[in-house]
Amino acid sequence: MQWIIFMLLLFISSMEMLTQNRWKKQASASLLENCTGCVLCSEDNGCITCHHRLFLLIWRDGIRQYGMCVHTCPPGYFGVRGLEVNRCTKCRSPSCESCFSRDFCMKCKDKFYLYKGQCFRQCPPGTAAQPGARECQETCEPGPWSEWSACTHESRTCGCKWGVETRVREVPKAAREERAACPALLETRRCRMKKHCPGGE
Repeated sequence: MQWIIFMLLLFISSMEMLTQNRWKKQASASLLENCTGCVLCSEDNGCITCHHRLFLLIWRDGIRQYGMCVHTCPPGYFGVRGLEVNRCTKCRSPSCESCFSRDFCMKCKDKFYLYKGQCFRQCPPGTAAQPGARECQETCEPGPWSEWSACTHESRTCGCKWGVETRVREVPKAAREERAACPALLETRRCRMKKHCPGGE
């Protein structure tokens, strides 16, 4: 009787071991799918180290941490190459889509404008929104208007009833260097000319 019980227990134990081995094989197969490009991979946390050219992307789900090896870092991250491991590091600002470093944004998410590496919902004072580029561009304060020029028509100052006169204003050097968005720098208006030129020309 004891021998039968012993054999029954041995059979149950072997069945449990077979089930565990099958589960481990399935787990390791799914782990291999998630461990593409990994040098070291953990069943619980995914990739730990990656092949030399890949970046290690780590994210959290609650208290658990997962790793994945990627060719390029996803939006909101930037790649940092190191001697031992290349990492994807998260941009500090949640409104930043791609960044050059942790604190310097290069492209903002929709509804935000980029200005000097930061993302803003509204452009700061002294700047104007450029909707196409989703950037804030500095505006400039040009100098005073010049006097109106002589009234001319095809480079002549007489011999016609109507002509055009112009005036201009200068842009500060700093604004020119930064290519700031400036208001109108040249104005024209119609003017009445002398009908007859001296000497009957």
